[in-house]
Amino acid sequence: MAKPRSPLVTWLTRRVAHPLEALFVHGVHRLFRALPLDRASALGGWIGRAVGPWLPGTRTARRNLTRAFPGKTAAEIDAILRGMWDNLGRTIAEYPHLEEIGRERVEIVGGEHVDSMRDDGRAGIMVAGHLANWEVQSVVSRLRGLKLAVVYRAPNNPAVGKLLVELRGAASDIQIPKGADGARMLLRELAAGRHVGILFDQKMNDGIPVPFFGRNAMTAPAAAQLAIRFGVPLSLALTERLDGARFRVTVLPPLEHPSSGDRNADARIVMERLNRMLEDWVRDRPAQWLWLHRRWPD
Repeated sequence: MAKPRSPLVTWLTRRVAHPLEALFVHGVHRLFRALPLDRASALGGWIGRAVGPWLPGTRTARRNLTRAFPGKTAAEIDAILRGMWDNLGRTIAEYPHLEEIGRERVEIVGGEHVDSMRDDGRAGIMVAGHLANWEVQSVVSRLRGLKLAVVYRAPNNPAVGKLLVELRGAASDIQIPKGADGARMLLRELAAGRHVGILFDQKMNDGIPVPFFGRNAMTAPAAAQLAIRFGVPLSLALTERLDGARFRVTVLPPLEHPSSGDRNADARIVMERLNRMLEDWVRDRPAQWLWLHRRWPD
């Protein structure tokens, strides 16, 4: 168990570190917003490639990659890491331009599944992973008339969190923070016949172990549990960066729900299917997935 922080550290964090961090983030945001989309994306990619490999998260990403791809050489792992940082830098730089991306820069495969979820008169769940620019699929859904209440993890810094909520406005009018209050909001949205979007590929300590790249990964089962509980469609959206700030979003048909009568067992089966599909996608495009998460137990 982590030791509680001293009152002095808490005060310094809230009064000094958080304001400085917010000032920096707002300045970066203004820079990328002032640039045309392609220039902003290219600059973000350059910064990601230049700075990212020196950040502590690279150690986690390298460990994840070497375990996921034991047959790859060190040079191949390095190339994937550079590509990952390029993609992450571009994604950050593209936040002020999400509306333009959604309207002009996305090729959609399986758009009929978005339309079907929009028009079927019941609630639904769209899940995705941290692939390419993971905000794009929600923007595309909104532009096709399918409004998703998006579940997100609030940053520790409230000032930064407020900016991210504003930037995600291009994707969703309703943003649900993870936690107990967010879980109640999520239930209300589905009970009212509305739609939610969930990123399911982050480690969740109190999740369930589900195979991913040959090892169990603690996986949040909420998407599958809710789809089974409410009897609503659950579709997977996969985003691919094609070139620069251009994307392809592939929406797959809704997964069939097992109906053994054991909801926990059925939810595990659904999450196993989702992890397999995500793994196949990541294997083909490893530089476009966010390897920074501590996805597997050590």
